Amino acid sequence: MNYSKLTLIFIFLSVLSTSGQEVLTIQNAVKTAVENNYQIITAGNSLKIDSLSVSPGFAGMLPSVEASIIDNNSVQNLSQTRSDGTLVERDNAKNNSLNYGVAMDWTLFDGLRMFANYEQLKENQNLGEAELKQVILTKVGEVMITYFDLVQQQQQLSALDSTIYISKQRVELAQNRFKIGKASKLEVLNAQVDLNTDQTLMQRQKELYANTKTQLNEQLARDLKIDFKVVPEIFVDESLSLPELETMVVVNNPQLNAERIGKRISELELKQIRAARYPTLYATTGYNFGRSESSLGFTTSSNSQGFNYGFGASLNLFNGFNQNRNEKIGKIELQNAEVAIEEQEQQLLSMLVTTYQTYLTNISLIELEGNNESIAKENLDITVDKFRIGIIPTIEFRTAQLNYINAKVRFSNAKFQAKLSEIILRQLSGNLEI
Repeated sequence: MNYSKLTLIFIFLSVLSTSGQEVLTIQNAVKTAVENNYQIITAGNSLKIDSLSVSPGFAGMLPSVEASIIDNNSVQNLSQTRSDGTLVERDNAKNNSLNYGVAMDWTLFDGLRMFANYEQLKENQNLGEAELKQVILTKVGEVMITYFDLVQQQQQLSALDSTIYISKQRVELAQNRFKIGKASKLEVLNAQVDLNTDQTLMQRQKELYANTKTQLNEQLARDLKIDFKVVPEIFVDESLSLPELETMVVVNNPQLNAERIGKRISELELKQIRAARYPTLYATTGYNFGRSESSLGFTTSSNSQGFNYGFGASLNLFNGFNQNRNEKIGKIELQNAEVAIEEQEQQLLSMLVTTYQTYLTNISLIELEGNNESIAKENLDITVDKFRIGIIPTIEFRTAQLNYINAKVRFSNAKFQAKLSEIILRQLSGNLEI
C-alpha cells in the first residue's frame, strides 16, 4: 500500500470521526459574532442612546411646561392689637392657602446655540455609527483570524496523522526485520523514538487546537464547551488592488470617518461658544388659580385665577474676557481636529502599503510552498518504497518524512498568512465581508 492510499484512508477516517460535530462555516461564525459578541452589543446600545438623544427637545429648541400645586395650612394662637387699640385674641386660628396652575418657559433666541446643539447631537449619532462599525470590523476580523488559524491547525493535525501512521509502519517493519536478523536493535529503537516524537508533537498540536476552539467560542460569546469542526481549506483572494484599497481607506475607514466627525463636532462647539455674544430672548406664560382662608384679619377669604405672560432678555456685557479666550481655545481645538485627520490618514495608508507588500509576498509563497509540498510528497513516496525493500538507511527515510511534514506545515502557514494579510487589508479599507 503506497503513501497516497494511506493518506486517502486517513482523510476518510478523519471525516468519519468528526461526522457528528457541527461544521462551523466562516459565514455562520461571523453571523454569531455580530449577534452575540459583548463589545458589539455594548457599542450597539451606545448607538441607540445617541439616536434617542437626537431630538429638538434635547437641543433646547422646545418650550418647557410645568404644572405645580402648593397647599399651605397652619393652626396658630393669635393676638392682634389694632390701630384703634382694640385687642383681638384667638386660639387655634386656622389659615390655609391653595395655589395651582400651569407655567411655560420658552427660549426664543440664544444666538443660534440650540441649532448648533441639535446638529451636534446628529453628529454624535454619526460618530456612534462609525464607532460601532469599527468595533464590528475589529471583532469580525479577530473571529476570522482565529477561524482560519483553526483551519491551518486542522491541516497540520492531518499531516501529523499521516506521519504517525507511517512511523508505526516503520516500527513494525523494523521489528520484523530485527526478528529475521536483517536489522539491528538500534534500528528498532530509533524507529520507536521517532514514533514517540511524532506522537508528542500530535499531543501538543491537539492541545493548541482545543485551546484555539475555546478562544473562538469565547469570541462568539457562546458555550465554551461547544465542539465543532471548520472547513478543510483556506481560499485567498489574490485580486486585491492597492490603488482601489487606498481609495476605500480614504472613503470608508471608520477610524478616519470618526476623526472627520470629530472635526465637525469641534466646528459646532465653536458655534455654540460664539452664540454667547448674542442676547438670549425668552418668553413665559401660565394660568394660575389661588385660594386662601384666614380665621383672623380684615380679609378672611380670597380667590384668584388668571392668565400671566411676559418676555425677557439677557446679554453678557463683560465676563473677564473669558468669551475671547473660549473662542481662541475652540479654534485651536478645531486645528487639532484637522491635524488628527491628516495624521490618521497617513498612518492608515502607511499600514495599508506595508500590509499589501506582505500580502503579495505571502501569495508568492503559497505557490512556492505548494510546489515544495508536491516535491516532498513525491520524494517521500519513493523513499517509502525504497525503505520497504531495504535499499536506503533509516536516517534518509526519517529525513524524507520530516521534509514532507515540514513542507505541508509551511504550505498551510503560507495560506494562513496570506489570508491574514487579506483580512487586515479589508479591515483597513472598511470592506470586510460581514
